Amino acid sequence: MKKHTISRDWIATARTLSAALPYLQRYTGAIVVIKFGGHAMGDEAAMETFARDMVLMRQVGVNPVIVHGGGPMINQWLERLGIPSRFAGGRRITDEATVEVVEMVLSGRVNKRIVQAINRQGGRAVGLSGKDGNLMICEQADPDLGFVGAPSEVDPRILTALFDAGAIPVIAPLGAGRQGETFNINADTVAGAIAAALRADRLLLLTDVAGVRDETGAIVTELTTERIRALTAAGVISGGMIPKTETCAEAIEAGVRAAVILDGRAPNACLLELFTDHGAGSIIRRG
Repeated sequence: MKKHTISRDWIATARTLSAALPYLQRYTGAIVVIKFGGHAMGDEAAMETFARDMVLMRQVGVNPVIVHGGGPMINQWLERLGIPSRFAGGRRITDEATVEVVEMVLSGRVNKRIVQAINRQGGRAVGLSGKDGNLMICEQADPDLGFVGAPSEVDPRILTALFDAGAIPVIAPLGAGRQGETFNINADTVAGAIAAALRADRLLLLTDVAGVRDETGAIVTELTTERIRALTAAGVISGGMIPKTETCAEAIEAGVRAAVILDGRAPNACLLELFTDHGAGSIIRRG
């Protein structure tokens, strides 16, 4: 008869699962909106890990909602089709030709790649955009930017129906105009608007940085909306971090319990943030 030895790795795994119990109980039934982008979208191994994490979250009773970007792939297809990319203030100018490519790439190639990755891990992902089920009605954000939208109405009923069916919504950041137009929307903005409409427990913005830095350059693990504004006014929060922190602050003021800017390059970042004491970035709460 064979003797089985229990390795330290298995013991550590069992202890980790046991330690996670209070967090698993805490998030049962919770809605977590995740903006997925950056490094993890372009790396197959990172995509597989992310997909497995989403399935695990759904398995333990969390309702994840994924909003994805896709800027690099849009650029590749525009270049391939000979359509020049133009930007103003760091934002894409989206004319009629560009918005057709944006919709093709985001709702097609990018969205379905994430859906398939989750389904391969045993989940039930459903891909859609803000145009489906009147999820997101938009106004034009700036006439100079063309078909770039700002959410004005969000109807999350299609998402709650998917929760009831045990599915994971995967949302491309597109919205419908009141005259039937298609609008391209910043993915962080979409994630914040959907989190607010759902009164989500958490909004997680996955990025390619470790979190929000203070005056000394150190990562701040906990902030309030008040401190975010102070750091922004002082110029400490700058560049691309400004719209991310603004999105978090607005979502919290609209009823989201907390928002986290976390390092999507870290393996299992979402699980670390939700189910451990350690966390994986900068959490922002009302205050």
